[in-house]
Amino acid sequence: MITCHVRYVIDPYQLDAFEAYAKTWLGIVERLGGTHHGYFLPSEGASNIAYCLFSFPSLADYESYRHIALTDPESTALVADLMEKKFIISYERSFLRPLLP
Repeated sequence: MITCHVRYVIDPYQLDAFEAYAKTWLGIVERLGGTHHGYFLPSEGASNIAYCLFSFPSLADYESYRHIALTDPESTALVADLMEKKFIISYERSFLRPLLP
C-alpha cells in the first residue's frame, strides 16, 4: 500500500470553496479505486494550511488513478473551478508507506 499525503497552502478567504473541492475529491478517489482518509482543514493557529491523506494498493494503482482523473469529467470540472477561483496557492505531495501492527 502507498499513501499520498498532501499539504496545501490555501486562500483562507476561500475556505468554503476549498471545502467543497475537498468533499468532491473524497468521492472521486474512492470511485477510482483508492481509500480516502480525509481532509484536515484549518482550525486553530495558521488558517491557510490544510492536509489530506489517501491510499492506493500500489504506486501503479495510484498512477492509474492519476491517468484516469485527467479525463474524468468530475475531476476535470474540479480542476477548472480551482484554476478559475485559485483557492489553492500551492501544494506538496509526499508518498508514505504505513507501518501497521
